[in-house]
Amino acid sequence: MDGSSRFYCIYMKTKSAKKVNIITLGCSKNLVDSESLMKQLESNGFKVVHDSNEHSEIVVINTCGFINDAKQESIETILQFEGLRNTNKIEKLFVFGCLSERYKSELEQEISVVDKYFGVYNLKELVESIGAHYKEELVGERLLTTPKHYAYLKISEGCDRTCSFCAIPLIKGQHRSRPIAELIKEAEFLIDQGVKEIILIAQDLSYYGIDLYKEPKLAELIDKLSDIKGLKWLRLHYTFPAKFPYDVIEVMKSKANICNYLDVPVQHISNKLLKNMRRGITKEQTYELIRYFRKEIPGMALRTTLLVGHPGETDEDFGELVEFVKFAQFERLGVFTYSEEENTYSAKNYKDDIPFSIKQSRMDEIMDIQREISNELNKKRIGQDFKVVIDRKEGDYYIGRTEYDSPDVDNEVIIKNPTKQLRIGSFYKVKITGADDFDLVGKI
Repeated sequence: MDGSSRFYCIYMKTKSAKKVNIITLGCSKNLVDSESLMKQLESNGFKVVHDSNEHSEIVVINTCGFINDAKQESIETILQFEGLRNTNKIEKLFVFGCLSERYKSELEQEISVVDKYFGVYNLKELVESIGAHYKEELVGERLLTTPKHYAYLKISEGCDRTCSFCAIPLIKGQHRSRPIAELIKEAEFLIDQGVKEIILIAQDLSYYGIDLYKEPKLAELIDKLSDIKGLKWLRLHYTFPAKFPYDVIEVMKSKANICNYLDVPVQHISNKLLKNMRRGITKEQTYELIRYFRKEIPGMALRTTLLVGHPGETDEDFGELVEFVKFAQFERLGVFTYSEEENTYSAKNYKDDIPFSIKQSRMDEIMDIQREISNELNKKRIGQDFKVVIDRKEGDYYIGRTEYDSPDVDNEVIIKNPTKQLRIGSFYKVKITGADDFDLVGKI
């Protein structure tokens, strides 16, 4: 062995003793970025852990900067590790992601103990700062942090929508679709790792392909992905309602492994609020879209998110939203209260004039209505059989999901005292024997 080779081996052994703890905050899109980073570091001989309490020489925090609560959590997490870095209990502390993309200079001044801050698109520079070699051939490969049977596939970055309340375009820039061939390659890699369910994510699935192919290509993408051998479920998150690509529904109807599940964040229904929010769609068009989904795929689970307390929202506007929720009968629904984000259109043009107590009461009222809707819909499933994937075991219970539920955010199926041991990640026919507001109980 020549001198340079010997030096390289010694260097690799030294690095292999280094443990890197990746802390991920925020959404599943951030999780994908962390998994990509973990794969790069592992391939360079580092020991990599995720959200771990183990002692690590190097800590990397992947931050969220979407709303005030998320920003606060990110800052508190950085401050948690600041003390460890100050006392040399960790050797290096790096921060990347949305918060540092948006507030890099401010963070450098306020929390200077961090060795370096990086934005959302600086993965290569981050890898090299940690002391690793960035490998282009590993692009699309990840070290999964989810249970091995499901994974997220990020099909684009950024957003071209101009919603008044949203800071995402300020953080991530314009919409950038990934090529279909690249996404198929990554999906095949995931399935080779044992993944059976792939969940498509982006800031806006509906816009996929317009920048790259000059026309919407989501339907073509899911059609090709669904043909990959070994893929049991394909699930769609975050489809923008304005100019929704209707050919997606036709593909969903034709492919059995595309879940009858659609996440369509409508945010509001009042025409005044939709205009103020710059959503690009009207109340009438939204009602028609929901009717279309219900007609074309009866029984499909619709998930949505709503925003209450946007500047100018009156009791009358909120009343329209309440009536819409009762009409739509969403299977899954989440509510956020308005959070003013600096430099957004709303922050520049509207006064945040609705007291937090009113925002909170409106959110609570919607969730009380949704709880009743969910309870009624769940009780209708009692006595029916469903295909269920087992996500985990808790004590004597197994916890699973139907195709109508996404991990972490939706309902679960609780299987008590099964007569045989179940395999995590496997699919079973389950009869529903009970239900409550947000969960089902079943037996094999």
